[in-house]
Amino acid sequence: MANKLISQMGLPPSLSHVFSARNILTSKDALSLPELDLMALLDMEIASVRASVARISEATCPPFQTALALMEEKMKSGGYLSTSLPGLDNALCGGIPFGALTELVGPSGIGKTQFCLKLALLAALPECYGGLNGRVIYIDTESKFSSRRMIEIGESSFPQIFRLQGLAQKMAGSIIVVRPTSISEFNDSLQQMKLTLLQNEVKLLIVDSMAALVSWDNDKGNISSRLSPLRGSLSFLKSIAEFSQIPVVVTNQVRSHSNDDTFHYIFQGHKKGTSGSERSESHLTAALGIQWAHAVTIRLIFEAHSGHRFIKVAKSPISPPVAYPFVVETSGITLLNQEGFGVAGSEINSIRCQGCNVLAQ
Repeated sequence: MANKLISQMGLPPSLSHVFSARNILTSKDALSLPELDLMALLDMEIASVRASVARISEATCPPFQTALALMEEKMKSGGYLSTSLPGLDNALCGGIPFGALTELVGPSGIGKTQFCLKLALLAALPECYGGLNGRVIYIDTESKFSSRRMIEIGESSFPQIFRLQGLAQKMAGSIIVVRPTSISEFNDSLQQMKLTLLQNEVKLLIVDSMAALVSWDNDKGNISSRLSPLRGSLSFLKSIAEFSQIPVVVTNQVRSHSNDDTFHYIFQGHKKGTSGSERSESHLTAALGIQWAHAVTIRLIFEAHSGHRFIKVAKSPISPPVAYPFVVETSGITLLNQEGFGVAGSEINSIRCQGCNVLAQ
């Protein structure tokens, strides 16, 4: 709550502009200063300063809520972006939740980007067709975004819409694609788009993928030091989700963990003395580590084994561990079984890529 923006706290516009002009943007900025220092910095009377601090404190530390009130608030807000996959939507009580960070993790080529492209279309879709009729920010760090593939998914999934002259172009024009090549560029892009994100124009933010912004080439450094630049980005993404009440979807890669404590991507080839099954089954792990995993609200694992692909709801406060077999078709991802099946024990967190050539499809 310390990063909550003062501009979103209901202060009179004249006061809010004064805080902004003095570069006091968050509750932490305001509440970290003594009243007399604020009075001098803002050139305001002490009564106005105290009233503003009281309002900021109240907004930063809101009163308690009952479980019933929280449930009613969630129902009023609409709450979810449907994935158009009935089984998965049912498990998630409606789809990808608003105001939360949802992670898709799995090996390259498994279908994460296909999933993201469909979500982007669904968010841009007119409300009369079940969409959010909003803008989408798609941060494409691996240059995997394909306009041609997105249109193909749209034509196959929503032929009645794409037959309407100009509507497909309008939807495509609502999807803003940004391609940063570093963490600093990524953070700069988010800062530049902050106002757009907070003005309720954007209905979905996708980052595909966060792991690509981290260099894993130098194995000498530990994981913590390599992930440290992401901590600020993670905090910012969570605050955007919370304050804008939009779904934020982030993809994550997998790494292969060998016994000598070094890492390489699954598609970068084999190490000598390591069997295919051991490498693919036992040593695949999400690239961004434990701290990142704890920060996300929903984690969906995409994996392949026994000749099939699966989406697993590995982490969710509202769903039991469940897996769904799927295929990638012209219309995007399609579940083969809407009922899914329960997954017991540590199996829900395993990430496998065996017995199915995901890169060839």
